[in-house]
Amino acid sequence: MRYLFESCSFDTDRRELRRGAELVTIPPQVFDLLDYLIRNREHVVSKDDLIEAIWKGRIVSETALTTRLNAARTAIGDSGEEQRLIKTLPRKGFRFVGPVQETHGSAGAAVAGTPESPPGPALALPEKPSIAVLPFYNLSGDPEQEYFADGIAVDVLTTLSKIQALFVIARTSSFVFKGQARDIREIGQMLGARFVLEGSVRKADNRVRLSAQLIDSLTGGYVWADRFEGDVDAMFELQDRITQDIVAALEVQLTLGEEVRVWRKRSGSPLVYDHFLKGWDLYINFAKHTHAEARSAFERALAVNPHFIPALGMLGLTLTDQVRFGWEKDQTTTYEAALERAAHALAVDPDSDVAYVTLGYMRLFQRRHDDAVAAGEKAIALCPNSASAYHIAGMIHGYAGDFRKAAQYEEQSQRLSPLSRNESRVDEARARFHLGDLVAARDIASHVLMERPGWLSAQTTLAAALWNQGNEEEARIMVRKMTASHPNLTANRWARGLPYRHQKDLDELIAPLRMAGLPE
Repeated sequence: MRYLFESCSFDTDRRELRRGAELVTIPPQVFDLLDYLIRNREHVVSKDDLIEAIWKGRIVSETALTTRLNAARTAIGDSGEEQRLIKTLPRKGFRFVGPVQETHGSAGAAVAGTPESPPGPALALPEKPSIAVLPFYNLSGDPEQEYFADGIAVDVLTTLSKIQALFVIARTSSFVFKGQARDIREIGQMLGARFVLEGSVRKADNRVRLSAQLIDSLTGGYVWADRFEGDVDAMFELQDRITQDIVAALEVQLTLGEEVRVWRKRSGSPLVYDHFLKGWDLYINFAKHTHAEARSAFERALAVNPHFIPALGMLGLTLTDQVRFGWEKDQTTTYEAALERAAHALAVDPDSDVAYVTLGYMRLFQRRHDDAVAAGEKAIALCPNSASAYHIAGMIHGYAGDFRKAAQYEEQSQRLSPLSRNESRVDEARARFHLGDLVAARDIASHVLMERPGWLSAQTTLAAALWNQGNEEEARIMVRKMTASHPNLTANRWARGLPYRHQKDLDELIAPLRMAGLPE
């Protein structure tokens, strides 16, 4: 069954959500929640109904339900403030109130009132071997082990990303296919990856069994396959054996520096992934309360393993965000805490790209642009396949005044993560605006707003581009929409949050917003 509403196509058979022609990343529980609300849209469903349907009656916190509801609204372009599609009825429950059209046709990009659209063109394959790592299947029979299985796939992907001779698709795009039955050739075409790695994990007590297969997406044939078994405490060693076999199967030669960096010995329990991945899922929902919960999850991960670099890096980013968005008022102390996490990560591994990404992001919002640029470039050098590193480095260069390099880096970030790229698109749109390419700035920002209608960064860039193009009434409409949703928004307040190095660049963006009606 497919349900069509607004710009969305919700396919329960293929477990896909599309907005326009874009496939939207959506966790399984969020998908199930949307499915239940849409199927029962003729009446109000209670919290108990949702908990029974999604968690099968298990005891869960109200925060867990709220987090899934917020993620569901974000996925379909709704919000807790607007409630156009999912309405909360105090002390009663929830109801899907948007008009829905049902269809039994084949899955595609069609939306209500529009014809079926053909699939987009396949991405060109890079010259070097390209690979996507799919989430591993959890064969343990315990849903709580999903995080463990995800963690293994993420670790293999992260290790491969450090190798210059490979082109590795980011987790944010390859994990879109979690829980979906897709032809490997279709996945390779959508991601622009020649090879696709899939696997499974079975964990029982202190033993774990892994199987993995590397498949050529052009032919559907196996390039390599193997099984691995060992103690949970030897998890990192098993993951490295998988990665080493993949590198050998693709006939990739590592440089001497990569040999040392990629196969660096690690210590600590892989069970830390449970807290880390829960924190990641909360972080990407991007709201004040989910960031606070993410911070707690990363801190719990570090309580298990104080030297776990991914958690150190993500905690540093979370702390910086809490200052950036005004969620943490003590800027000095919070920035110092973020710096301590980055420094700790570098003490554990001086070649940690994650630490340099965190350091660059934090230094940017401290207005230490030279330090931020240096950290961003170092992160890319250490992990040439990191979509996040290219995105953060592109953002840094944009605010530092090098808009051409900013646009170039954001484009590379989008190629590495072709199915999940809105953050990068927003910063590319701003760079294109400053380069004078107003058509590109307008089109990119408009595309982002099709999926995330309330994104202020995209709205401000679009309004400024429209004004400078001479479309003054459209710019005014956009500004009125912004101020209606954010009554306290002013030009001065928005400007204070943008860490431009040069005042002239800041003025170039803010001046058209003022002329379009944004109050001082």
